[in-house]
Amino acid sequence: MGRGIDFRQKEVIDVTNGKIIGFVVDVDAEFNAGSIKNIIVAQTSGLLRGIGGKNNITIPWNSIKL
Repeated sequence: MGRGIDFRQKEVIDVTNGKIIGFVVDVDAEFNAGSIKNIIVAQTSGLLRGIGGKNNITIPWNSIKL
């Protein structure tokens, strides 16, 4: 597993439909346990893609496939 900072700006793709969800902007970590709980993704939707209409979504780490 990489350091949390290594995940920033990584592209996140929905494996069910192959569409880009967005890019990792932050990681929610459990420092005492040394584990990642969630990733925070800046989601860009449809018509606003590239214009800056971003919404952050939280994805549980156990839902991530590397």
